Parts: sequence; C-alpha cells; structure tokens
Amino acid sequence: MSKENLATIFSIFWAFVLILALSVGIKVDWPDYVHVNYGFPFVWGVNTLVTIYGPVNIWMVQPLMLSLDLMFWLVIMILGICLILKYKK
Repeated sequence: MSKENLATIFSIFWAFVLILALSVGIKVDWPDYVHVNYGFPFVWGVNTLVTIYGPVNIWMVQPLMLSLDLMFWLVIMILGICLILKYKK
C-alpha cells in the first residue's frame, strides 16, 4: 500500500473519530443534577436535564473549549499524516 493511500485511509478514519469525540454525549446522573456532557477530552457543551427544582432543558456551550477540542484532534491528525508520509517505506 502506498504512502498516499495509507494517509488517505488514516485521515478518513481520524475524521470519523473526531466526529464521534465531538458529538457523543456522556450522561451524568447525580441525585439532584442530571446532565449530558459533549466533547472529549475538553467538554464544550453541557445539556442540563434535571435539577433539584425539577426538569429543565438548559444548554451551556463554551466556544473556546470547542475550538480547543477541534485543535487537539486536528493536530493529532496532521502529525499522524506527517509521520505516515515521512517514515512509511
């Protein structure tokens, strides 16, 4: 397999990982506070579902954390592609 084909397959796979890392929510159940965190490793969005006062639907989005999360995953992708193109024989 050529370096270019391997780099293409890696970038498609990594784009799928990036989409999963940004969009999959992790539900956190506390007795008086139920919420869903979005983003890995940096939580950029929180959807609060239940508080001590009852059911709610409040979103808190942090654009800076979203940008950091995107940069984290894209820098790893760029480094991976550079390593594939440089060292693959």
